[in-house]
Amino acid sequence: MKHVLPLLPYAFSALEPHIDMHTMILHHDKHHASYVQALNLALEAAPELLQDKSAEWLLLNLPRVPEKMRSAVGNSAGGHLNHSLLWRSMSPEGGGAPSGPLASAIEQTFGSLDNLKTQFEAAGSALFGSGWVWLVRAQQGDAGLEVLTTAGHDTPLAQGYFPILVNDAWEHAYYLKYENRRAEYLRGWWSITNWKEAERRFHRAVHVAQLPLERTANAAQAASG
Repeated sequence: MKHVLPLLPYAFSALEPHIDMHTMILHHDKHHASYVQALNLALEAAPELLQDKSAEWLLLNLPRVPEKMRSAVGNSAGGHLNHSLLWRSMSPEGGGAPSGPLASAIEQTFGSLDNLKTQFEAAGSALFGSGWVWLVRAQQGDAGLEVLTTAGHDTPLAQGYFPILVNDAWEHAYYLKYENRRAEYLRGWWSITNWKEAERRFHRAVHVAQLPLERTANAAQAASG
């Protein structure tokens, strides 16, 4: 099965004024599409048993990918997965605040939503070079939420975390509108944050954490669903 570029769940102009239409077209149709194309190309030379695996599976099982193509598969699968999560982390009806168990977990871990936002923005601003800033939950146990960053197209799934929210700190995500003002871009992102999606993902993360350890890795492979 070929990996495919997912459709945006909204129009290219729907996130304006925070993210302009031109940036969204380039980001989705050029950057994300290039990772999908590169992943399919890399997998053409892979053993047949790898060719129908999901991006999540490939990232969690990179040692099983032949060494000569491991880097290309890892980078391309990471770019594909991370961008797929990003599109659903934003919404034209976004902003506001979370509710329910996620709101309680944020209060317990960070003290307030404002404190989470401050920590999230600081982490993204301090990230050297290109990468991603995440709100995550551990896949096992009763651990609380965490803010972390990953370089390049690395995923927190490989570190034992379940993604709840993600924002793109690569320059192509914001440079046309914000130039070098990454902090401004990160600060304004809360106006389009899709808390409904974050609440859904938090619910799934809690379910995964309650599974027996031997089943957790399999469940984590559905993280982009």
